[in-house]
Amino acid sequence: MSTKDKEIKYGKAMEELEGILKRIEEEEVDIDDLTQEVKRAAELIQLCKKKIEKTEMEVNRIVQSFEVELPKSEMESEDQKEE
Repeated sequence: MSTKDKEIKYGKAMEELEGILKRIEEEEVDIDDLTQEVKRAAELIQLCKKKIEKTEMEVNRIVQSFEVELPKSEMESEDQKEE
């Protein structure tokens, strides 16, 4: 994976991946280029997976920091309000 790939946004990676998939499904890819397209698709899938995992960890960390900041009694009263 290149430095350029690390900078690519998730949406752009998905857009490129969908384009590759469409070209393959519609048999627009020359057999000589198929290997390169599949390799690129694999790179993009890996990149997207890493971005999802990183985001999930960051979100979990943020949520956990809120749970630590709120005393348990406040969390219980918040839960009761929602019911």
